[in-house]
Amino acid sequence: MTQKITDSSPSPESLHIGDPAPDFALPAAGGETVRLSQFRGRKVLLYFYPKDSTPGCTQEACDFRDRYEAIAARNAVVLGISPDSPKSHARFAEKNGLPFPLLSDEDHRVSESYGVWQLKKLYGREFMGIVRSTFLIGEDGTVQKIWRKVKVKGHAEDAAAGL
Repeated sequence: MTQKITDSSPSPESLHIGDPAPDFALPAAGGETVRLSQFRGRKVLLYFYPKDSTPGCTQEACDFRDRYEAIAARNAVVLGISPDSPKSHARFAEKNGLPFPLLSDEDHRVSESYGVWQLKKLYGREFMGIVRSTFLIGEDGTVQKIWRKVKVKGHAEDAAAGL
């Protein structure tokens, strides 16, 4: 798996609006490697989600899918990242007709660099996982807006409106 975080990546505690977005290279569902830096000159809605094919994650992906043309018309792209494998992403994208890349962060290094790999609690159990979050990255590669601990309902619409 190809994966790279630039040495200049800020720590999760210091990632704020105006900071350079941590660059990365991750495998996509189709087998290619996608780098954040290849989208310089375009806005990027980078969303982190916990798991393919779960109800909330499916809804979020489909909501971004349904707004994809409007997002693309504003010189922006959507990238989804989760710890699932490229093979899982391929099935998920095909089943839901997703027109944007899903990237595999199996060792969660990119999720850590964005501060979204955190301790979670569910039914009295504690575990590490992705806290659903979205980052708007500007044409210049800086963080323009951050949505943390996202609630799925209405989020894609809000994110698209924020372009």
